[in-house]
Amino acid sequence: MAKAANFGDLPEEYSNLDNAAIVIVPVPYDETSTWGRGADRGPAAMLDASANMELYDIETNTEVYRHGIFTDVPVEEKSSPEKMVNAVAARIDNYVKQGKFAVVIGGEHSVSIGAVKAHAQNYPRLTVLQLDAHSDLRDKYNGSRYNHACVSARVKEMCPIVHVGIRSMASSEKPFIDKDNVFFARDIFSDVNWINRVLARVTDNVYITIDLDVFDPSIMSSTGTPEPGGLLWYDVLALLKAVTERKNLVGFDVVELCPNKNNTSADFLVAKLIYKLLSYKFRDSK
Repeated sequence: MAKAANFGDLPEEYSNLDNAAIVIVPVPYDETSTWGRGADRGPAAMLDASANMELYDIETNTEVYRHGIFTDVPVEEKSSPEKMVNAVAARIDNYVKQGKFAVVIGGEHSVSIGAVKAHAQNYPRLTVLQLDAHSDLRDKYNGSRYNHACVSARVKEMCPIVHVGIRSMASSEKPFIDKDNVFFARDIFSDVNWINRVLARVTDNVYITIDLDVFDPSIMSSTGTPEPGGLLWYDVLALLKAVTERKNLVGFDVVELCPNKNNTSADFLVAKLIYKLLSYKFRDSK
């Protein structure tokens, strides 16, 4: 497998910051994980897999890399979860203010808090769309309010959040669930109108956070807390495409890849997922 110098292993013409509309920010952080470890290796594994993608997207008939994709140096703050969140927020806020479309790749899910913070500061009436197996609504876990199990609780303090694909939660989280804003995986499979119902719950400006355990383990087992009964590839793509067609996607992150050297297909799935969502976002851009 080829090693990537940047996302897609792009030549300088399409990977330098000055000309790039898109910025990829790796955050190899895995300090609060509570079961499967290794998400700190996720960004590098995804970048390596991305070197093997075809850069033409059949569905959109586009080559989104031509808009320029700059891959930043990783955010390496690890002294505490809160300091990491603030470091991510500062990095992303800087790019958003430059007019760049920022993508964060984790790392565990706690890295998303900083990315959401930066976007919430810059986009009014923002909704976060969370694709996840877990609700992540604990106020504190293992002594930290910035644990990966507290992501949604922190996001709700900044802006509304809509959950998709949930199939695991603690009873202590039930009082904090807004039933109108949660789409359990079991209900999605019996509702042909679920995507329209999701979009009815979000505002015009949308930020997407994708915890890879939203996918069924049959196609994504390389994650810290896999849960049976998840969404499949085309379920997720249908939602992502609809969001970009009907809402203003302002940024996104993809987190919780725990690479397995015996199953690199998961690394490639993540690279392809990022490229597909960028292709949807920029398909009408000149």
